[in-house]
Amino acid sequence: MSGALEGLRVVDLTTVIMGPWAAQMMGDMGADVIKVETHQGDISRGMGPARNKSMAACYLTTNRNKRSVVLDLTQPDGLRALRKLIDSADVFMHNFRPKVMKKFNLSYDAFKDTNPELIYCGAYGFRSDGPMADKPAYDDIIQTAAGVCEMQTIVSDQPRFVPTLMADKTSAYAVFSAILAAVVHRERGGGGQAVEVPMFETMVDFVMVEHLYGATFDPPIAQMGYERLLNTERRPYATLDGYLTVLPYTDKNWADFFRIIGREELSEDGIFGSHSERVRNSETVYGFLAEIVATRTTADWVRALDDANIPVMIVQSKEDLLEHEQLRATDFWHSVEHPSEGRLKFTDPPLRFSKSPSSIRTMPPTLGQHSQEILSEAGFSADEIDELIAAKITVRGG
Repeated sequence: MSGALEGLRVVDLTTVIMGPWAAQMMGDMGADVIKVETHQGDISRGMGPARNKSMAACYLTTNRNKRSVVLDLTQPDGLRALRKLIDSADVFMHNFRPKVMKKFNLSYDAFKDTNPELIYCGAYGFRSDGPMADKPAYDDIIQTAAGVCEMQTIVSDQPRFVPTLMADKTSAYAVFSAILAAVVHRERGGGGQAVEVPMFETMVDFVMVEHLYGATFDPPIAQMGYERLLNTERRPYATLDGYLTVLPYTDKNWADFFRIIGREELSEDGIFGSHSERVRNSETVYGFLAEIVATRTTADWVRALDDANIPVMIVQSKEDLLEHEQLRATDFWHSVEHPSEGRLKFTDPPLRFSKSPSSIRTMPPTLGQHSQEILSEAGFSADEIDELIAAKITVRGG
């Protein structure tokens, strides 16, 4: 069975994590993803441990199911080659600031007549019509700008970053979904279009789902910030021998929890009586949970709470996930052989389709591995490709 996006050609001029991961999702679903790189390669090729130069861990986890072509875009013939690739593509995606794309005549206007079916996706820091449009942006910058760092003061003595690339990866899903929405629009006869995915606005939207709160109403009728999430007692709790997240959520969950601990009378306590009251008094509620959870072992709690269908989870480390029973049972981890990098471990594409499954078909390419193949498909003759190689615009690959 073929993937859901088989036949879709994507030219990927993105770097680092956000764009490449979004493009990998499309590649997992069967799209032909052409990764365009400079002679230095995507910066992620140097991010993390590596067995060989330009094949570091963070590159390997975001660039499977792609082909790589090297082009020197500072030379006119390199730009000409890129334009030919884009004119034959269904999707073009980049994460350069708008002024850079205009400088190289690679803005949407340069393609909307030559390839009217093209979906042109710009993924960058800030919306292009705002005063910060040309400001550089990375994950740390966007976490800072979108209020994520400030909220960390709840559990720290100062603003801090969440220790995962939250802005990059959240925005990657936005890139992925925006492109697919544009594909649906095109398939219904609407033609191609320009799509913009700004990290800042995407993350503000992400944060404000729950934290706009009282300011949802104009004028505000309460403070901003969902109280349940904004208190120091919301955390995994220490047991006698470990840590657990325990989350009685519904009224029934709480009644069952009080039964388990032999405190049924607390069901009549106003603080615990309804979801709205528990939210309003969340610091007290979570403080109470911390005290009670500390009285039993992890195994005792998991057994009792699972039997009552009360949400509970043992705190997992990164290392624990490699042997997690759920992930092993669902074949989430794949050990694969890379032609140059040896044995590698990959995650399974997490989304499942009954008729058009995603798959890991090809390994992350070495730098410029498919340059000749891709340029030939774009209409360049063997002699023209040799000239591009001689001029150091591309590499021989293979």
